[in-house]
Amino acid sequence: MSDFNDTFELKWHGNTVIITPASDIEDLKWDLIEQAAEIVMSPMREQEVPMVIFDLSEVSYFGSVFLALLLRCHKLVKTRGGELVLCGASDLAVELLRITALDTLWAIYDSREEALEAVGA
Repeated sequence: MSDFNDTFELKWHGNTVIITPASDIEDLKWDLIEQAAEIVMSPMREQEVPMVIFDLSEVSYFGSVFLALLLRCHKLVKTRGGELVLCGASDLAVELLRITALDTLWAIYDSREEALEAVGA
């Protein structure tokens, strides 16, 4: 990964934060997971009830490091009564989530618009 700050794009839509990982997220190394978690989870900690959308439309595939980050985010969001959903996942990513049974943990929407509607944004 070239510049770590370019790894995630965070945008607000009302009270919902939309997190879009860069296409090279699969290159995220374990030693950078804490930095990634801090960048991504910071806005979640600032909200009373965090509503989060991970837009995976730039990502074709990801591995265990990114899954670990998603799980950390999920745990924080759920303990605060919020919701975390995914959108724009590639067929390969959807298959990975299905195989790991994580598709039962997160709702997966085809588009950002569907995800925004689902979380009430």
